[in-house]
Amino acid sequence: MLVLHRAERSTTLASALGDVLATPLSDPFAREIVAVPAKGVERWLTQRLSTSLGARPGLGDGVAANIDFPSPTRLVDEALAAATGVSADDDPWAPSRLLWALLDVVDECLGEPWCAVLAKHLGHGVPDQNPDDHRPGRRYATASHLTDLFRSYGAQRPAMLVDWAGGRDTDGAGGPLDDDLLWQAELWRRLRARIGTPAPAERLDSACDRLREEPHLVELPGRLSLFGPTRLATDQIAVLAALAVNRDVHLWLPHPSPAMWSALASTDGVLARADDHSALAVAHPLLSSLARDVRELESRLTRLDVDDVHHEGPAPRDSLLGCLQADVRDDRAPVLAECTADSSVQVHACHGPARQVEVLRECLLHLFEDDPSLEPRDVLVMCPDVESYAPLIRAAFGQDVLGHPGHRLRVRLADRALHQTNPVLAVVSTLLELADARVTASQVLDLSAAAPVRRRFRFGDDDLERIREWATATGARWGIGPRQRTAFGLGDFPQNTFTTALDRILLGAAADESEGEWLALALPLDDVDSTDIDLTGRLAEFVDRLDVALRGLGGPQSVAAWSGALTRALDLLVDVGAADTWQLAQARRELGAAMEHGGDAVLRLSDVRAMLAARLAGRPTRANFRTGELTVCTMVPMRSVPHRVVVLLGLDDEVFPRGVSVDGDDVLARNPLLGERDPRSEDRQLLLDAVMSASEKLLLFYTGADPVTGMTRPPAIPLSELLDAVAATAGSDALPAIVTRHPLQPFDARNFRPDRPFSFDRAALAGARAAQHPPEPEPEFLPAPLVPPQPGDVDLADLIAFLVHPTQAFLRQRLGLRVPDVDEDLADSVDVSPDPLARWDLGQRMLLARLAGVELADFRAAEWRRGTLPPFKLGESVLGGIEHAVESLVAVSGSVHVGRAETVDVDVDLGSGRRLTGTVGGVHGSVIASTTYSRLGPKHRLAAWAQLLAVAASDGGSDWTAVTTGRGAYSRPAWRSTLTVPENPVEELVRLVELRDLGLHAPLPIATGASAAYAERRYGGSSVEEAIEAARKEWSSDFGDSRDRHITYVYGASPGLDVLGDSVTIENYARQLWAPLLTAETLAQP
Repeated sequence: MLVLHRAERSTTLASALGDVLATPLSDPFAREIVAVPAKGVERWLTQRLSTSLGARPGLGDGVAANIDFPSPTRLVDEALAAATGVSADDDPWAPSRLLWALLDVVDECLGEPWCAVLAKHLGHGVPDQNPDDHRPGRRYATASHLTDLFRSYGAQRPAMLVDWAGGRDTDGAGGPLDDDLLWQAELWRRLRARIGTPAPAERLDSACDRLREEPHLVELPGRLSLFGPTRLATDQIAVLAALAVNRDVHLWLPHPSPAMWSALASTDGVLARADDHSALAVAHPLLSSLARDVRELESRLTRLDVDDVHHEGPAPRDSLLGCLQADVRDDRAPVLAECTADSSVQVHACHGPARQVEVLRECLLHLFEDDPSLEPRDVLVMCPDVESYAPLIRAAFGQDVLGHPGHRLRVRLADRALHQTNPVLAVVSTLLELADARVTASQVLDLSAAAPVRRRFRFGDDDLERIREWATATGARWGIGPRQRTAFGLGDFPQNTFTTALDRILLGAAADESEGEWLALALPLDDVDSTDIDLTGRLAEFVDRLDVALRGLGGPQSVAAWSGALTRALDLLVDVGAADTWQLAQARRELGAAMEHGGDAVLRLSDVRAMLAARLAGRPTRANFRTGELTVCTMVPMRSVPHRVVVLLGLDDEVFPRGVSVDGDDVLARNPLLGERDPRSEDRQLLLDAVMSASEKLLLFYTGADPVTGMTRPPAIPLSELLDAVAATAGSDALPAIVTRHPLQPFDARNFRPDRPFSFDRAALAGARAAQHPPEPEPEFLPAPLVPPQPGDVDLADLIAFLVHPTQAFLRQRLGLRVPDVDEDLADSVDVSPDPLARWDLGQRMLLARLAGVELADFRAAEWRRGTLPPFKLGESVLGGIEHAVESLVAVSGSVHVGRAETVDVDVDLGSGRRLTGTVGGVHGSVIASTTYSRLGPKHRLAAWAQLLAVAASDGGSDWTAVTTGRGAYSRPAWRSTLTVPENPVEELVRLVELRDLGLHAPLPIATGASAAYAERRYGGSSVEEAIEAARKEWSSDFGDSRDRHITYVYGASPGLDVLGDSVTIENYARQLWAPLLTAETLAQP
């Protein structure tokens, strides 16, 4: 007997199910069978039944045991297997076997005329293309898609496959198969011939007959139930009807409206969806627009011989949500002003997903504060795209931080993708992506930071940062080595690969970098300390193992070879702790299951990616639901499961319902019949189920404004339809109380109304309060000078650093602050045109090498090994351009760079017990020579001036000169500063040291470039106004002082020259710094 139980709420059905199960089966040891559509429903139903089965009256102390909860598909498959004698494990039509057989058939038939459509799609027979080289990603993915289509045909329209088996090319609905789909029928017949046994669709009628005539064939109890379906496939209905002949089969159907059921019961049954006008026969708009699945299920079930039982549930609450549910239940058109707006239905329009999660957190805290009886387990959060929202939810809830009370809420994310929850599977996914990729530096570093890889090679946080520094220093950009680069046409250019970078690092552990000395293609890297030896070995092992692993992931190769390669890659690269052994076990299990029946089938890399993508997708498990925590899941696992508060997150337009386009290969989509699956209708039904399952509150969230432009965005269409129904129920004037448009920022003052603040965020409150006041002027960096430091000896290097950059010297030498430069992203591409800084670096290295006597050919050889040059002729072009400038500087500097440069120690008595000490390099006889690839600037001249004074004061001689050469402005190849010793160098040094002492009390209003421009103009006879204008121009230029990060750190962003003081102050300090130097300097083109 087939008994159909209906109720508006699942709690009512669960209570009635408990009453049925309370009557024991004839066999006390037999298991009860209750098929459920999802694991979340199983968990809830188990908990619900345990409060009634075996419980003492009113105590709820029962137990739910010896109950099996298969899925409807499993229940039907096992029944068919028993009736046909073909077990699921041995059935060649099982999905895990069918796909591999279909792959073989497709490969064999691509050259036949009837298969031209499929052959073109797979790129077979394209001129100048290898016939075996199918288009990337299509071969396995196409076979998998066709497998899914054939299984869908067998489940939803088995009559069509029966016709195909008999040679009749029909659509199974009474019409011929469209011409462009005829190849599918022939392909299915070829597949049928290859397998050699009838398909499940062919066996369905005979199996159902045997189930009716020989009930003992299947080991099922005399009573079984199917709980919570909203759609049943044709084969499922047929098998359940056959089982019901000799058993009690109970269908427990959550149905939103008994009135709609009655209204549609008298309508004539139709088969085609296009002929179904049941939406016009109902009064409530939500039943018309959202309830197609249950309307069609009713149409199919009422054709069977069923006992229809409606279980009356409790009346909805007296609230707006209750009124909406009552109208749906009674199929009554909403009556204006029958209900007033309240908080039972809330719609929140936010600026993007991140803001939705923030607002959700505040709303939940309000709910828990307003109702102390509400617990996290009473709240269900469903989201169409849980993977996108998962990191946002993790950040907003359950963090071990103080501050926001929302972090104390316990949240459980269910049915996430396996590669998101299992780091080992994430490594597998990454390796498959890297197998035919360029393997960039950032990809390798990301892989090395994965938890299982870090554990395998003992990489700590400091190790990863060190590896990042080495990758930058060695020029590692992409590619493991030349072999891997061959596929990209750069096999002859080993520079910038990880193999070359590792050679440099390993050689640097044994030798220092020196121009003209290298080993094969490796130039030693200087930046390798003795403490780095262990890390270099672990890094080399990691890269070598990664190379081996990726080489094994090339194709085409057999399924067994792929399985071995992936398993070997895991052995090489990952390790897990004792508490995480499940991760490795699960990864091996998933890989084994995916390739179990592949046999000798040959797969390409793209095929393996497609094969594992489905296995790594989200699959709900029973343990993730109803744990006492606040559950966040997709829309399906907990559908129709009642909760006091139901939240739908991310109901954005173009996201919900799923944007599934019509599959042109799907025969069923051409002329769908009632009850056949439609994902968009399924999503709409899910929304209606959520509305009916909320007992107290329904909260709906969507992106109502663009987070960047602020432009208003519409809600998803089903949500708009729900809002229309709410407006018709409570009146359009009530919508402002129901729909809340939240501001962009959490610290907006509107979140903290005095009568009822919305936000619980104390940090945001502080921000809102601060925003209410007029902006206060930014406080001075240093309101008052610091206490003068104790006078002591001065290091020459510190004095030079102060003269070159007084503000930076104050920060570093007095405050101990280092202002970080912009942290650029790791480069992932080989430079084809180096940026100006890279060109300068190359030019400076070449200049120093040439002045030291290194031959140009030797420098070129070393530079190619360094990995800083673009490949081939591009690198030659860069070298040639820089060589011309360098050789011009070398030509004019040769007269001063005579012989080997010496280093002179200096020790000067400054008086008052203070001394200046240090060393001066680049000394050639009595000349302090310095040549730079940079344009000769104030900092070079000031450094040379301090060195000259120090040497002269220490030596006591007056024949010293400082010659500084650099590139000139206005296309001059060179420009030179020649400084002579002043009359009293010690006195000049004392003045500079006193200026430094003053500059360590507080930042001095001296900017090197601007002060030089001012002093030079004044020294040349210009007026104060002209000098100030020159200083201002230099200050604001593209590379002027105002762009310096130390200046902006002290004076704020985009400071004007006025921050240094008035013209008198600027002139005072500029004269102190520059007047003696300008008097002793000669500037000319050498």
